[in-house]
Amino acid sequence: MTNLEKVKNILLEKNASLVVCYKDGTIKEYYQDRIKDIKEILKQDKDSLNGAIIADKVIGKVAASILTVAGVKEIYASVISRFAIPVLEENNIRYEYDNKVEYIKNKDNTGMCLMENKYKDEKDINVVYNEMLKL
Repeated sequence: MTNLEKVKNILLEKNASLVVCYKDGTIKEYYQDRIKDIKEILKQDKDSLNGAIIADKVIGKVAASILTVAGVKEIYASVISRFAIPVLEENNIRYEYDNKVEYIKNKDNTGMCLMENKYKDEKDINVVYNEMLKL
């Protein structure tokens, strides 16, 4: 079983929001919503996701941008937005997903996620990364 399969299985079995297989082989589960876990991990150590393999419930353009700049090697997403896919493909990030959606919905399910909407047309993923990690 590959590390991507391992993190995917843990994500689905334990209903985690994010599972990371770090470069050293350590696997950790996280349970906060949206991109809070990713931001906390990177604020503690900006290099911690370099070479990591992750499974996430939802990957939109913001998460894809942050994870790409952080150096993630592979990603599995239960749900991925059409805005996230070009970011991953242009940066040669291997990815798998179960469901592709037009966009990530806001918490109320009444429209597009504010962050997805704000950055959907941003060409420079470093801008997304830097602005989001300041929040």
